[in-house]
Amino acid sequence: MAIFLDPPLWPAHGTHFSHLISDSSLEELHAFASAAGIPERAFDCDHYDVPERRIEDLVAAGAVPVEGRILVRKLISSGLRIPARQRNKSLKVPLLNRWNSVMPGHDALFLDLLDRWGEEHRKYHGRTHLLAVLEALDLLSEPAEPPRHVVLGAWFHDAVYRGIAGQDEEESARLAEGRLAEAGLPDADVEEVARLVRLTADHCPGQGDDDGALLCDADLSVLGGEPESYARYLAAVREDYAHIGDADFAAGRAAVVRRLLDLDPLFHTERAQELWLDAARRNLQGELA
Repeated sequence: MAIFLDPPLWPAHGTHFSHLISDSSLEELHAFASAAGIPERAFDCDHYDVPERRIEDLVAAGAVPVEGRILVRKLISSGLRIPARQRNKSLKVPLLNRWNSVMPGHDALFLDLLDRWGEEHRKYHGRTHLLAVLEALDLLSEPAEPPRHVVLGAWFHDAVYRGIAGQDEEESARLAEGRLAEAGLPDADVEEVARLVRLTADHCPGQGDDDGALLCDADLSVLGGEPESYARYLAAVREDYAHIGDADFAAGRAAVVRRLLDLDPLFHTERAQELWLDAARRNLQGELA
């Protein structure tokens, strides 16, 4: 049991803020915050936002400083993390920080992708899904960082989304080819990112395709969520296809679920199988029933 604190990277109100979390319970977190004089209004679902000027005091009181991604992993592992879909705050800042770790200096491309992922008609396939896939890549790759071209594959894999299976992935891949070439990436890297994006149409990477396995497993990680999380996922998917009648949606969704259950393997990496396979099969079988 411990209290953790990430670096002050989040700008607001003329300063920068850090996140304060517990890896065991909210009771422990609230008790630490109260003893440190952190106001209740600084609590945000699963963490406290604390200004940069308080960091030394909090570390002296026992908070353990860690990198931002380590803090996120500890929060996820604790079971206390609140899914991004339940949050009201914008995801622009956390997504910008992740973008700058792979494509620094390309702000215009980031803003274009952010706008695409934030389109009004997206409910499941929006920014929260993008963040979830990026976080899943972290889990699957730890203790190393996920390869840059796999991360870029995640950024582009649903960059075009109209709810047309196959066509969306193809148009997203073409968008990646054009925009990444303009950004100056080597041709081989551009080609690899586009290839990975196209793989997310059927989630069937070939044997030995470690990068394809990483992205496909991260994209399907939502299937292995807890029942409440899976129910939110289903509700959001239904909203994505609100223009389709109930009967047609039910038939189409059943076909998707059967295809997923027929995938062998459903998850390709050993880590993903450990994390999500059993729960995914339960969720899919329960949905089909």
